Amino acid sequence: MSSSPKDSLLFTPLPIAGGKITLNHRVVFAPCTRNRAVPLNKEPTPENRNRIWYPDELVAEYYAQRATEGGLLISEGIPPSLEATGAPGVPGLFHPSHLTGWRLTTTAVHRRGGFIYAQLWHAGRTTLPHLTGTPSVSASATPWDDPSEQKTIRRLPPLSDETVRLADYPPTELTQEGIRRTIADYCNAARMAMEAGFDGVEVHGGNGYLPEQFLSSNINVRSDGYGGSAEKRCRFVVELMEALAAAVGEENVAIRLSPFGLFNQARGTERVETWGHLCRELKKCVPGMSYVSFIEPRYEQIFSTSEKGSFLSSWGLEKADLSLFREIMGSTPFFSAGGWNDKNSWGVLESGVCDALLYGRYFLSNPDLVERLKHSWPLEKYDRATFYGPFEDRIYHYTDYKPWQPESIEVVERVEPEDVKPSALFKKGEVMMEAREVKVVA
Repeated sequence: MSSSPKDSLLFTPLPIAGGKITLNHRVVFAPCTRNRAVPLNKEPTPENRNRIWYPDELVAEYYAQRATEGGLLISEGIPPSLEATGAPGVPGLFHPSHLTGWRLTTTAVHRRGGFIYAQLWHAGRTTLPHLTGTPSVSASATPWDDPSEQKTIRRLPPLSDETVRLADYPPTELTQEGIRRTIADYCNAARMAMEAGFDGVEVHGGNGYLPEQFLSSNINVRSDGYGGSAEKRCRFVVELMEALAAAVGEENVAIRLSPFGLFNQARGTERVETWGHLCRELKKCVPGMSYVSFIEPRYEQIFSTSEKGSFLSSWGLEKADLSLFREIMGSTPFFSAGGWNDKNSWGVLESGVCDALLYGRYFLSNPDLVERLKHSWPLEKYDRATFYGPFEDRIYHYTDYKPWQPESIEVVERVEPEDVKPSALFKKGEVMMEAREVKVVA
């Protein structure tokens, strides 16, 4: 088992997309929202806000910098409709400017020999009418349970911030007709993605966004065919993936899931039951999916590894890992995300827990991350304060991170996140306790 870059499976080929694509290595660029798109409306007013953003040459340069021969990049979350838009500065896939803009990116990545998938992202109840001009939608009209939780909306031009209380804008419940319309939006965006040159599409099914809002029992309180049990809560996601497979081919679709996540108040029960059923249904209904991508149980957007471990323990899920889902998905390529770096990546693939590793923040500050991992070159620090724009200076800490230069590299201090290590595999017949709903205050 490899404990260093030498002879690591990270640098061996991996077929995905039903064999249509063979990756040269398994260091995958994770989807990372960076809010650097260009506003379509260059002269917004309070009555005529800018709500549509498109990718330009700078966005193309950002992705091309991180592209490698035979490497896979997953785009930032891309809204499939204006209604789905959850943040300013995020380019969508529903307007003519998106088609021409994303072609710049896919062309640039392909020139470097890389592959790129479009991640389709519907923010659901985490969006606001300030961004879309319409009420937010969700699985149910469940309001935010923390009245103090706020969201900052950054406008450009001119640069200004507006802080909004999420509890003041509760979502509306999607009707069954609304569900069909939303799935149609996803399918239209997927077809546009393929026309723009993307190699496939990935549904963002985690982090408390719309698909996970259907999966989460504390958010989805429906009593129709889309809620009320673990099986029914999975129905929207299964129908969505089936429709996408019919629209662009099942070998061109993938999904990202966070079965043990807490982000955006996704704090439902029946974690193992719900996501286990979902995986079984996906394997049955969309057997030729390109890949599946999972976030490690002990990784969390807003908590340290030890804090997340405390939550899992309080639910009786101390031994939670991804092995159950790995077993269900069988031969479908299985990706793992969540805290991987140049110290804890070695020996992971050799253990069989997954087929590829996703890297986000370190790929931002190290555009040549693949070479740095391969040669044990030190990593440059990332700057969390400049992750999320929009910014007047769009280049700073976006496309100005440099390749490895021995005289100028500052070695990363490994304080956050804590190293992720897959826990022991599930034992057959092991019974997991049902999770208890826990209130989380960020």
